[in-house]
Amino acid sequence: MTDLLTPNSSFSLTIRFQVPNRPGMLANVTRAVSTLGGNMGQIDLIEQTRQVSIRDITVDCASTEHAETIVDAVKALSETKVINVYDRTFNLHRGGKICIQGRIPLRGQDDLAMAYTPGVGRICNAIARDPNEVFNLTVKQNMVAIVTDGSAVLGLGNLGPEAALPVMEGKAMLFKEFGGVDAFPICLATQDTDEIVETVKRISPVFGGVNLEDIAAPRCFEIEARLQRELKIPIFHDDQHGTAIVTLAALINALKLVKKSMSDIRIVINGAGAAGVAIARLLRKADAQHIMMCDSKGLLSLDRSDLTEQKREFAVDAGGTLADAMQGADVFLGVSAPGVVTPEMVRSMAKDPIVFAMANPIPEIQPELVTQDVAIMATGRSDYPNQINNVLAFPGIFRGALDCRAETFTTSMYLEAAMAIAELVKPSDLHPEHIIPSVFDDRVATAVSGAVQRAARHDGVAQG
Repeated sequence: MTDLLTPNSSFSLTIRFQVPNRPGMLANVTRAVSTLGGNMGQIDLIEQTRQVSIRDITVDCASTEHAETIVDAVKALSETKVINVYDRTFNLHRGGKICIQGRIPLRGQDDLAMAYTPGVGRICNAIARDPNEVFNLTVKQNMVAIVTDGSAVLGLGNLGPEAALPVMEGKAMLFKEFGGVDAFPICLATQDTDEIVETVKRISPVFGGVNLEDIAAPRCFEIEARLQRELKIPIFHDDQHGTAIVTLAALINALKLVKKSMSDIRIVINGAGAAGVAIARLLRKADAQHIMMCDSKGLLSLDRSDLTEQKREFAVDAGGTLADAMQGADVFLGVSAPGVVTPEMVRSMAKDPIVFAMANPIPEIQPELVTQDVAIMATGRSDYPNQINNVLAFPGIFRGALDCRAETFTTSMYLEAAMAIAELVKPSDLHPEHIIPSVFDDRVATAVSGAVQRAARHDGVAQG
């Protein structure tokens, strides 16, 4: 599979090497790297004498194995000494990626007396008299719990809470960077539904909202539903609703380009876990009439006896494989596994097919294989056009929910968020390789927040 992958910064190295200080020695190293398909970045001169030069070269690779091959090639060069190899991704994570920092400075005794004892006692009493004051006088107004049990970490599976922590730290960074929302990872040492629900309820006084993350289906559906019933703060399972919102936003714009309507198109969704079910539910609310869903055993058929309650929502009076379902379909949405779609399956689709292959890090089909066969292609990766990335949704979703003190999320809030994202791409800018805004477009969180607040007020769930 490596030869199909594009070098990217998630497999990025810095190689520190020493060579004789004479012409052509650096070129030997760069030639070795480029011959093996490494994507070179910055080259820094660390030290130089009349005899030797020591340099750092940054190289993006396609996989761990690819990186090892490149390093071995540099080591094999005559008169080249590899001093050290730094995995840039591991270095970035050392010591963790987030920290707690005070919002106000403590410059002297008077600041301390107000921020802590004895002045803080007045604040405690004010909240005791009116519990709603906790939203005005503490971090609760801007604090989200990122809760996981580590049972479905990225596409890696059931890795447990400790291995999930780096993902939750990253999520906290994204909340702050893109939405100005403070968030903290809560990785639970249990995968029992009742225990998870009870734990979140017990810690809820600190948080203005809860983002559930990387919890396996079907347990995630019950956990979200129960917490939303039993708590008066918004609960959001990002693997479900974040994915669904951004997928809908991209599909709205893709349909404009191919001049097809949501109500007429045939949609095939591969992957019937949390993301697939949530996408299907939201698409139905957006007027999609013809949805077929597949899991690893093929089409969700009414004849099957192994379907969960959520899968039965989308079961149809037909059977067959994914290949069967894709024949004549207008849209393929993949939230499943690498390489499950072939070029022949794409070619069997209707005219001007739309393919969103969102499995990460390796999509259901590599875009290069169907360049001439699709009208629009999207993936979950940042190194291809049209990245379907949840960061377009969740920072703004929570920014809006916190700012209007929403007590829950509604489908209308999700629909309005999707439309707000879609509308950020002006008709004049709409293009097969530009159907969704960049994650670094600073208008996104503001637009989503505004849409969410309007929908919350319209639905009567805003408290402030």
